[in-house]
Amino acid sequence: MRSTPGLPATWAALLCLLAALACLLNPAFSVKEHDFKKCDQSGFCKRNRAFADDAAAHRTTWSSPYDVIPESASLKDGQWQAVILKTINNGERARFPITVSLLKSGVARISIDEEKRQKKEIELRHNSKARKERYSEAEDWVIVGGLELDKQAQVAFQDKSQVNIKYGGDQDLEVVIKFSPFEVDFKRGGESHVRFNDRGLFNMEHWRPKIEKPTAEEGKGEDGTKNDSGEDESTWWDESFGGNTDSKPRGPESVGMDISFVGYEQVFGIPEHTGPISLKQTRGGDGNHQEPYRLYNTDVFEYILDSPMTLYGAIPFMQAHRKDSSVGVFWLNAAETWIDVVKEKDSKNPLNLGKGSTSTHTHWFSEAGILDAFVFMGPTPRDLTKRYGELTGYTAMPQEFSIGYHQCRWNYISDDDVKDVDRRMDKYKIPYDVIWLDIEYTEEKKYFTWDPHAFANPVSMGQQLDAHGRKLVVIIDPHIKKVDNYPVSSNMLSKDLAVHNKDDETYEGWCWPGSSNWVDCFNPKANEWWKTLFKYDSFKGTLENTFLWNDMNEPSVFNGPETTMPKDNIHFGNWEHRDIHNLNGLTFHNASWEAMVSRKKGEKRRPFILTRSFYAGSQRLGAMWTGDNQASWEHLAASIPMVLNQGISGFPFAGADVGGFFGNPDKDLMARWYQTGIFYPFMRAHAHIDSRRREPYMLGEPYTEILTKALRLRYSLLPSWYTAFFHANREGSPVVRPMFWTHPSEESGFAIDDQLFVGTTGLLAKPIVEKDKFSTDIWIPDDEVYFDYTTYQVMKTQKGKRVTVNAAIDSVPLLMRGGHIFPRRDIPRRSSAAMRFDDYTLVVTVSKDGSAEGDLYADDGDTFDNEKGQYIYRKFSLADNVLTSTDAEGRNAKSVKAGSWLKAMRDVHVDRIIVIGAPASLDVKEVQVESEGKNWAVKVDYHAAEKGRAAFAVLGRVGTKIGEDWSIKI
Repeated sequence: MRSTPGLPATWAALLCLLAALACLLNPAFSVKEHDFKKCDQSGFCKRNRAFADDAAAHRTTWSSPYDVIPESASLKDGQWQAVILKTINNGERARFPITVSLLKSGVARISIDEEKRQKKEIELRHNSKARKERYSEAEDWVIVGGLELDKQAQVAFQDKSQVNIKYGGDQDLEVVIKFSPFEVDFKRGGESHVRFNDRGLFNMEHWRPKIEKPTAEEGKGEDGTKNDSGEDESTWWDESFGGNTDSKPRGPESVGMDISFVGYEQVFGIPEHTGPISLKQTRGGDGNHQEPYRLYNTDVFEYILDSPMTLYGAIPFMQAHRKDSSVGVFWLNAAETWIDVVKEKDSKNPLNLGKGSTSTHTHWFSEAGILDAFVFMGPTPRDLTKRYGELTGYTAMPQEFSIGYHQCRWNYISDDDVKDVDRRMDKYKIPYDVIWLDIEYTEEKKYFTWDPHAFANPVSMGQQLDAHGRKLVVIIDPHIKKVDNYPVSSNMLSKDLAVHNKDDETYEGWCWPGSSNWVDCFNPKANEWWKTLFKYDSFKGTLENTFLWNDMNEPSVFNGPETTMPKDNIHFGNWEHRDIHNLNGLTFHNASWEAMVSRKKGEKRRPFILTRSFYAGSQRLGAMWTGDNQASWEHLAASIPMVLNQGISGFPFAGADVGGFFGNPDKDLMARWYQTGIFYPFMRAHAHIDSRRREPYMLGEPYTEILTKALRLRYSLLPSWYTAFFHANREGSPVVRPMFWTHPSEESGFAIDDQLFVGTTGLLAKPIVEKDKFSTDIWIPDDEVYFDYTTYQVMKTQKGKRVTVNAAIDSVPLLMRGGHIFPRRDIPRRSSAAMRFDDYTLVVTVSKDGSAEGDLYADDGDTFDNEKGQYIYRKFSLADNVLTSTDAEGRNAKSVKAGSWLKAMRDVHVDRIIVIGAPASLDVKEVQVESEGKNWAVKVDYHAAEKGRAAFAVLGRVGTKIGEDWSIKI
């Protein structure tokens, strides 16, 4: 949803109208960049960049002012601890305790705090109620496991200048900590991969009091900003931007660190930004950015493309890749963060035998908090996402309906409108699972209410949807309208559950309802109260098929600095908003998750909640989307790398508004966007309130049929999509996978981000994202055989080269890699609920060596019974001309007491098996199936290869139970 800054509600409405008229007159949207800070307008960013510039200018003489006290160092049970001394210009020294935790997984963690603030031996300005310590509680929200220490770690060498510690067991890992100046070098196999402070940019701003002085002290500059040590204080204290002043009661407190990826030219991750997944340099130059990548969750509506500007979410997880080697760093800090990326040639790298390689030097700096960073030593992309998931949590198993198609716009105008859309989708035989309601369904923007005129009978609306196996999603935002006779507002205020301002009074700002207050979800009591609002007897009109959308949770504040909340606001525990800003969306998402899972006593069902703002760990709670995009070909193209980047960063349940939020897409753009959207893990069409209605049936033929065809492809593959989510839930793997993740040895594919593999299926898609283009070139990562999905044509491929695939406006380029087996359900249905107990089709794509493998995961798609063993997980294999299905975990089906879903699945079978690249041995009338101690014959319809099309065979009806072992000799 788009934000429109405003003042009183009437003015907000007027501004919305004016903005809408502007949209109609000028379809070329652009973000108002002056509303958001550049680095030199953010005091701590400016200081840290200047610090780096000074170090670079004096590279030969520069020395970091931080040294480890050798006598303070000790290693015990996998933790190395010491004290770092910082030499200050006036000769004083500040102390910073450091802990290096070596984890059993091979991950290492560096934590550095400031002793004086730790001990609360500082004074706050402006009589602030804020905490004196540096914020260190982000891990309470983010980290859920993986912290077991490697107690076998041991010192391999130590003297007065450094210590070398071996850890990670047989992973052959080593950390070298140099004392003077302080530096940390992480090695694998004796080779350096990640270095902290090797360029001397570590900078932890120690506390100092503000000394008032004349504004034009002689010899100290015209503005009197230089102190006695010659330091420029102009950005240390009160800081203004866009008419708002940040009181900064703790003064300057940023923390920065340079982190080098030695011998790695490409780095990935740190969403959310637009642009390629292979991150650009940020210090200027041809094709590079001038600004650092910024992580500061804000409502950047009408965002621009290929930019390091902040967007709605932040995951400070960066990965570096080179041929057969991957490493990563997770910077656990919830404050505003900027990251510079610079690449330099390094002729000394021994891997390149004197030819020279490129290292990527990054510089991270956050406004507040401790330094807390995790180092992942790979060596594969799969290792990185798995270890990161162990720490921050894996993607929750979604509601099965949620991976279907979602129909949304701002706004469906009434319950009759919703019913009509539902009926017309059925009339035109267009499958969908969910219809959404934006803010206009409420009474005067009061959440947990219904407009009494437009939505007079929400129960009847929900019941019609339920009868068709469909769901309703309603929006609930964190801003609560401040108005009399609104119980939600009066209860929140009377219980003191809202965010406070710097004066420790309830904060008031402006959002959609006008004057609003914001629920403080850092407060456990606020979360308990929030739960009560979602009970069926409290939120009347909602049913068991009602689910949730959390928008505007950055938080978006129309009259706030950078369209968000002032940094000196106070949250529960007296933490400043600056400390926890990037966590805010996660805490609201979490409160809503807890509320939805406890709506009714005894009802244990998985929530579905979409969030706009997110942080590391948000993947445990639901889905995200890329915000307010535009109906343009450029935004369509940008959506693919954005979704891929979310996947490798641990949050794969991601999508973009299909069709584009702002503007009116032409019919060809709609066709190509639906053909792209079917490869988003989260697929929702959405549109601005001033956009023309564009439900698929509105387009007319042939376009309605084109969109329906794309949706049918999505729905037939839902078993494969659900299995891909299972792998994300079990091991942190992306649902849709970029080339470097699936083929980490193929350097020419590392930067490719316009094509993807779907889970473990071997399906390779490259949607067309350009106007008037009817073919595309797909990069082939290996020597395996590839088939066209629709025609079974054998593609003339070569490893590392591109193959041209034709795709008329009604088709999408989709290849099948040989060596895979993937499940489908081929009967067209109106929704996923209608497919629940349909039989399966298995597609076998035979590899060059005659083998194939794949899997299927299924559960009830609704409850948490899967955690009690109520699921089916099958492994399919073709080897030595025998096709088999076995339990992937070696479970005995009879060892699990079947609940109602498992019992129903006993009547679900494998209907057909399609073998593509079929061997000549399948040119027979029938084959024998063996299962459950029985044998029977299955007919074979064999088609010999011709005119470039692979030989294929259709086996059917197979009749084996999907949950039982079986084998077929072919």
